[in-house]
Amino acid sequence: MKYWLFKSEPETYSIDKLKKEKSTLWDGVRNYQARNFMINDMQLGDLVLFYHSNANPPGIIGLAEISELAQPDPSQFNKSSPYYDPKSSIDKPRWH
Repeated sequence: MKYWLFKSEPETYSIDKLKKEKSTLWDGVRNYQARNFMINDMQLGDLVLFYHSNANPPGIIGLAEISELAQPDPSQFNKSSPYYDPKSSIDKPRWH
């Protein structure tokens, strides 16, 4: 089992929202190293340290668990999304 640090601003996605939803797709990741960790290394049952950035005080606010393996980030295909990537295709997604 591995531990991963997932960072989110509470105004964007809070630990309270995760508790309410029970599960989420971690989208908007646009860092190649982070993407590669998500695709190649994260396994079911690995634990996530949920970090609130841009909070007062910032820090680890909760613990979560990887419940699904990486899948393509749908925001890369949405032209109205700030995470849209015109170089991505459904056959060859760049982001997971």
